[in-house]
Amino acid sequence: MRVFFSNISASMDYTNQSNSYPIFFMLFIFILVFYFLILRPQQKRSKEHKHIVESISKGEEILTTSGLIGQVVKINSEDYITLSLNSSTEVIIKRDFISNILPKGTIDGLK
Repeated sequence: MRVFFSNISASMDYTNQSNSYPIFFMLFIFILVFYFLILRPQQKRSKEHKHIVESISKGEEILTTSGLIGQVVKINSEDYITLSLNSSTEVIIKRDFISNILPKGTIDGLK
């Protein structure tokens, strides 16, 4: 039995002595592809969303991530906005849930 294990360990030592540069090269290429296809576009989208959220002012028409469309009535604090959905309904939402700023007159065009 010992002879069998010594043969296995001898063959394993031989395979471990191969060149490891191709593995590091492939790992480097994988990291580059991961960065340019996943991380960088996500960072761009995050930066654009942050700019949109910071530029909101009273009277603008917005679309929320849940699909609500309304006009900004009041900016309560740094994190919350009062949104008028129609003449009798107002909701308070968190700024993070704003998806997009709509052009003026969009709500009137939907009625």
